[in-house]
Amino acid sequence: MDTSLLLALTMIFIGSFVQSSIGFGLAIITAPILFQISPDYVPAPITLTALFLSLVNAYKFKANISLDGLWMAFIGRIPGSIAGGALLYFVEPKVLSLWIGGIVILAVIISLLPIRIQPNSTRLAIAGFFSGLFGTSSGIGGPPMALLLQHQEANLIRANLSAFFVVSSLLSLIVQVPVGHMSLHHLYLSLPFIPASYLGYKCAMVYVDKIDKQTIRTISLVMCSLSGAAAIYSAL
Repeated sequence: MDTSLLLALTMIFIGSFVQSSIGFGLAIITAPILFQISPDYVPAPITLTALFLSLVNAYKFKANISLDGLWMAFIGRIPGSIAGGALLYFVEPKVLSLWIGGIVILAVIISLLPIRIQPNSTRLAIAGFFSGLFGTSSGIGGPPMALLLQHQEANLIRANLSAFFVVSSLLSLIVQVPVGHMSLHHLYLSLPFIPASYLGYKCAMVYVDKIDKQTIRTISLVMCSLSGAAAIYSAL
C-alpha cells in the first residue's frame, strides 16, 4: 500500500467517523485532500462511499426517518444534480479544485453563524437544489441540508440526512455517468474506501456517546478549514 492510498483511506475513515457522529461531514473533510491525491477521487468515488455510508446509517436510524418533510428536498435535488453535471462537463480540474475549496470554506463560515433557519417546503427545495449542485460537481452535498436540519434532535438529523443522502448520491452518480466522471475506473478506485468507511462508522457507534459533540464539531471544522484552504491554494 503506497503512502497516497494510506492517506486517502485515513481521510475516508475520519470523514466517515464524523458523518456517522453528527450526520454529515464525509465529503467536506475528504474531498479537498483526495482531490490533491488524485482528481479521479472526486466526485464519483466519494459519492459511492457516501452512498454506502448513508445506507448503513439510514438502516441504523431507520426508526427516526421522516420522509414527509424531505419530498421537497428530493424534488429540488433533481435540477440541482443536472446543473452540477453541467458544471463537471465544462470546468477544468484547477477550477474544480477552487470550487471545492470555496464550498468547504463557505460551509465552515455558515456553520459558525449564529442563525437558526426553520425548514419549510420552499427552503427544503432550495437546500435540495444546492445540495444537488454541490454534491454532483464536488461530492460535497451535505452543508445545505445540514444547515437547515441542524436544530433537530440528534438521531433525527442522522436519520433524515442519511435517507436524503441515499437518494441524492444515486442521483449524482446517474448524472456523473454521461459526463464521464463515473465509470468502472472510478468504481475500482472506490473499492478500498468501503471497508475504511465502515470502520469509521463502527468506531463512531462505539465512541459517539463518549465524545462531546462540540469537540467533534470543532475538530471537524478545523480540518475542513485546513483542507479547504489547501484546495484553494493548489488551484492558484
